[in-house]
Amino acid sequence: MCRRGGDALVPQRRFVCALDELPPGAMKLVDVGKFGVGVYNLRGELYAIVNYCSHEGAPLCLGLLGGTTEPSPDSPGGVRRVRDGQIVRCPWHNWEFDITTGRNVADPQRRVRTYRVDVSDGEVYLTA
Repeated sequence: MCRRGGDALVPQRRFVCALDELPPGAMKLVDVGKFGVGVYNLRGELYAIVNYCSHEGAPLCLGLLGGTTEPSPDSPGGVRRVRDGQIVRCPWHNWEFDITTGRNVADPQRRVRTYRVDVSDGEVYLTA
């Protein structure tokens, strides 16, 4: 997806789909690069991550989309559900990644690549 400009790789902007083809809660897998990129609409905001789990290389964007749990401040020893619709779970080993940041939920030092997404005249574009 990047093209060479002198000695540096220059990111390219690529058409994904019309915005109305990507409603809130939806994901579109785009054939970009070696693994592809998943473009997500999370409550009207667009995000994109590589379709490759940093753990063992699974097709991450084919995993379940949902939330995660964290300790509850109101109940010692309890948990609460958070970030619904924002977490993708790897289909091989259930590693969880936040689509908005690319960070692994359990170990924020681990991450997957994210990409810029924008909308122009009702069309969604990915820059990679």
